[in-house]
Amino acid sequence: METLVVDHPLVAHKLTVLRDENTDSPTFRRLADELVTLLAYEATRHVRVSEVTVQTPVAPARGVRLAHPHPLVVPILRAGLGMLDGMTRLLPTAEVGFLGMIRNESTLKAETYATRLPDDLSGRQVYVVDPMLATGGTLAAAIEFLFERGADDVTALCLLAAPEGIAYMDQAFAGSGKPIRLVTAALDERLNEHGYIVPGLGDAGDRLYGVV
Repeated sequence: METLVVDHPLVAHKLTVLRDENTDSPTFRRLADELVTLLAYEATRHVRVSEVTVQTPVAPARGVRLAHPHPLVVPILRAGLGMLDGMTRLLPTAEVGFLGMIRNESTLKAETYATRLPDDLSGRQVYVVDPMLATGGTLAAAIEFLFERGADDVTALCLLAAPEGIAYMDQAFAGSGKPIRLVTAALDERLNEHGYIVPGLGDAGDRLYGVV
């Protein structure tokens, strides 16, 4: 898996405010939205385009447009919803799918409980958005689900990542031969005994939407 930690002062600034436990939910949502747009700029560096010619007021000009089929953005419910607007702001023509995943407390494996995706993703570039890459189990299961439906290029956007999660992803997809990228604002120190990223920012879903 190719990993990119976005090194930019604005990214670092917004992430610092997100980490602060005193940041309220409305501010957290706004900054997460802004941060995702900055990450999306880097994440879409490999987006597929096709060449076109347009007529300017002066002369014809060669350029590019997003290729068909258009990219698919897939937030992992529920916390991934807080990243959706920031992503589609940069890719307004992208289609949006939804993937609900939850950890089975008996097997400790991620299971799918809700999907709203095309049955056939052949030839599609997919951008998965989920705030935290902690253990890696949920993201790996989501990407495997997308590959099973035919996706051939997946980029994950996460606000934070832990070394354990990256190691798990590398192992899970070793030798898959399919492009997988991770774009994140920071690579943190480790996971604690409860599976939270340290220093992290707490439970992203709770901070976005409150405890339910």
